[in-house]
Amino acid sequence: MSTATTMVLKTEVRLFTREPGALFWVMASPTVLLVILGLIPSFREVSADLGGRRVIDLYVPVCVLFAVIMAGIQAMPPVLAGHRERGILRRMSTTPVRPAALLTAQIVLHGVASLVSAVLVIVVGRLAFAVRLPQDLAPYALALVLAVAGGLALGAAICAVSRTQNIAYAVGSAVFFPTMFTAGVWVPVQVLPDMLRTVVQFTPSGAASQALDTATTGGGTAWVALGVMALWTAVLTVTAARWFRWE
Repeated sequence: MSTATTMVLKTEVRLFTREPGALFWVMASPTVLLVILGLIPSFREVSADLGGRRVIDLYVPVCVLFAVIMAGIQAMPPVLAGHRERGILRRMSTTPVRPAALLTAQIVLHGVASLVSAVLVIVVGRLAFAVRLPQDLAPYALALVLAVAGGLALGAAICAVSRTQNIAYAVGSAVFFPTMFTAGVWVPVQVLPDMLRTVVQFTPSGAASQALDTATTGGGTAWVALGVMALWTAVLTVTAARWFRWE
């Protein structure tokens, strides 16, 4: 990472930590959601319909994805669109600190925030509700990294097609709710009807949910799901690069 990017990253981190809303929704809300769900007695009971698992066991990977969704879709696009709308990116293009440094800093910042929030969810799930840790660490880590990459690529694509900060909020909100559904926030993917579950697993967050859950239960590497995630990440990255404008 260049010196210019490092300087911009430090500035963006300071701005991020001064925003209580961003800190809560990205860093704390996934864990808060897990705790609320874990306090429901029936969610802590073993169910034969879930193969001897509990509902709370299903929701740890879901809350991990919730952190990715909040960072990639709700947090990053309005910030980038706001910088562009206020002319910050245009002014940066006339200085040695290029606009790409700000874009890189935002991706690194929200990527790290997603990973930290995900780790917090896993730790709290283990300590508070005895949710077992991922059984296959390498496939889980790969799925998590791809999920973060896909979430940030989706956020960059949203910013690319949004001329203003308000439009970024509107587009992000329109994408947010179906993404939450396919991630399993409303209803875990595992309990959806077969046909709907098959469709959902070909969406970015649906594939991520499957890959994380498979690695959590010790089922090995869900290669099809990982392939779907990689394909979506590539498509969204190309879309963002094609349509992104600095001013």
